[in-house]
Amino acid sequence: MDLSPQNPLHERYASREMSALFSAERRYGTWRRLWIVLAECQAELGLGITSAQLAALREAAPRLDLARVAELERQTRHDVVAHLRHFAEQAGEAGGILHLGATSAFVTDNADLLLQREGLDLLLRRLAAACLALAEFARRQRDLPCLAYTHFQPAQLTTVGKRATLWLQDLLLDLEEVRRRRDGLRCRGVKGTTGTQASFLTLFHGDSGKVRALDRLVAERLGFAGSFPVTGQTYPRKQDSQVLAALAGVAESCHKLGTDLRLLQGVGELSEPFDADQVGSSAMAYKRNPVRSERICALARRLLTDSLNGPLNAATQWLERSLDDSANRRLVLTDAFLAADAILGLAGHVASGLRVHTATIRARVARELPFMATETLLMEAVLRGGDRQELHERIRRHSLAAQEAVARGEENPLLDRIAADRAFGLSREEIDRWTDSAAFTGRSAAQVDEFLAEVAEPLLSASEAAPVEAPRV
Repeated sequence: MDLSPQNPLHERYASREMSALFSAERRYGTWRRLWIVLAECQAELGLGITSAQLAALREAAPRLDLARVAELERQTRHDVVAHLRHFAEQAGEAGGILHLGATSAFVTDNADLLLQREGLDLLLRRLAAACLALAEFARRQRDLPCLAYTHFQPAQLTTVGKRATLWLQDLLLDLEEVRRRRDGLRCRGVKGTTGTQASFLTLFHGDSGKVRALDRLVAERLGFAGSFPVTGQTYPRKQDSQVLAALAGVAESCHKLGTDLRLLQGVGELSEPFDADQVGSSAMAYKRNPVRSERICALARRLLTDSLNGPLNAATQWLERSLDDSANRRLVLTDAFLAADAILGLAGHVASGLRVHTATIRARVARELPFMATETLLMEAVLRGGDRQELHERIRRHSLAAQEAVARGEENPLLDRIAADRAFGLSREEIDRWTDSAAFTGRSAAQVDEFLAEVAEPLLSASEAAPVEAPRV
């Protein structure tokens, strides 16, 4: 019997690519890479490390044995020491030059940031894919009139494409923010036990220039623009908070998208993809529940609450550091990236397969548009000599009667009633011309064209999109 605990984010929701990135093998393999980079840079700056020793480290690096590490950790009660001893015993004589001058945070912090950077790269591709799908949907539906809602009550008209640009705009803001956080990531670099670099100063016989060069060289070798100028034992947890806030922004936008799609599927205007063999309910076989949109919302709420740990960790660190952030970060950072990946994968899949129920949309517009058009008809009748106050009262009475008819399931009779009322002096043909639904969508279609050309396309042209795949389950 397998008694290992379930992690649905890993097993069901996140992509295999993101799950592999935050796997134990990848993390601890990155620790070994960091130890090698440190030794390589120290050798380049004149420390007594031979090419044979570096070759031995590189040869041993792929032979990570997590069972042996677990055995050593049970003895030492220290995860970094366990990995360090295991690497050293595999590397033979070269093991003696591992971790020179470093503290545990050299490998843990810098590895976290390397994984975060790769995770942000993947999320940027997922974001671009979702944005491209929404942009194409908005373009196709740029001028299809539909009801706009305030308070989830019919208001005026918009277009299906214009509404999609609202979702797209939010995700483009996230794309910019995630890209900014990714490009601005700084590593911890080589700072020593409490950030003073005292150990490295000793190794280089008091040569501050070489210590500074080592810090710059390691950051460069790891692909970062630079390291933090000053640190305590760890890099500032403020950076975690900023990254988590960017991921929370993705959750905000996708929750809004998922909620809107659930509402629109409920009234029959749009629906998310539904597979040929998909089962909507174990009891009600006819059901087509919006399960993907619901899952987006569920995972988004999880990510939003997880992100609160970022500012809490940053705010509660003591002096040069305390360890009460450690277990929290191991859980929260990994889960946040897995959740964001799952959310964006779902969002891209849903956006690329949205179904528009045009007949339902038009029927709902036809039912509500007569009420929206009454002000236009009132003005036209007044221009022909009618009394504004009298006509307003007549419209009020006709509207109440029409609302009762609609409530009984009948077609909206308001326009017929106004055409038959001689006080207005308007023919049905004239009324039809003035109540064309396209005339009530304002600049919606033009706004779609302008937004795509001026905002979306320039941002997305510089973005690589990940392929849109169906959810794992």
